[in-house]
Amino acid sequence: MTDRSAWFVSTDWLADHLDDPDVIVIDGSWHLPNTGRDPRREYDAAHIPGAVFFDIDGIVDPSNPLPHMLPTPEDFARAVGALGIDEKQTIVVYEAGSMFSAPRVRWMFRNMGAPNVFVLDGGLAKWRAEGRPVDDAPATRPPRVFNPTFNPAVVFDLASVRDGLADGSIQVVDARSQARFIGEAPEPRPGIRSGHMPDSLNLPFGELLLDGRMKDAAGIASAFAAAGVDLSRPVVTSCGSGITAAILTLALEISGADEGGLYDGSWTEWGGRADTPVVTGED
Repeated sequence: MTDRSAWFVSTDWLADHLDDPDVIVIDGSWHLPNTGRDPRREYDAAHIPGAVFFDIDGIVDPSNPLPHMLPTPEDFARAVGALGIDEKQTIVVYEAGSMFSAPRVRWMFRNMGAPNVFVLDGGLAKWRAEGRPVDDAPATRPPRVFNPTFNPAVVFDLASVRDGLADGSIQVVDARSQARFIGEAPEPRPGIRSGHMPDSLNLPFGELLLDGRMKDAAGIASAFAAAGVDLSRPVVTSCGSGITAAILTLALEISGADEGGLYDGSWTEWGGRADTPVVTGED
């Protein structure tokens, strides 16, 4: 591992530990609904040997109509236990590209009490570019018991975001593109208004990446500063539906900033309601 080892494992490290019984590899790929891509089908065609598939759209709160909302600790534990995962393992999450959805899966596991969860640096793209093996055989593991320890303080809902913005106790930082943030580009989901929350800030998640990998702490701090974010104050991350917000959350963790939380409903909830204020244009 390198100095990024608190958050990432390298492809070299994973290749050396792929057969370790207490290392579990997870394909956490997910794609925006307007891309036409099916992450499960792509996993079935080619995945890192032994990796299990984590269905971001399946391991959810079924009572909530919003997309891929965090499930209850009991439902999460049941689902990942069936995949052969427990909270004591070393969990490595990757995705089909380099970095998009894997931080969301890491965030979920960490919030449910698994301490050793890492993102594969460079993802499947780097793994395959190096000529490493992939498999199309289904990966099955014996079930395990996952004992959750849920941290609700870092999961923000509509009310807590609205109150925090109103009293100035939080900074909301939105990971969507600038065009979506200012309302010049439509949202990928029908019926969702374009624009952003009043007083929120915009840091497109790509500004935190370099060649598909997370920048170092100095680069992260520079990106947040350029977006007007005060890292000495609590930050709540947001995006379209809670996926790429986790990239910002991971970047905050790397920078050593005070972790505020992640708005799970994100813009799909805020922009999909008639009783929430929406701002367009550049403030």
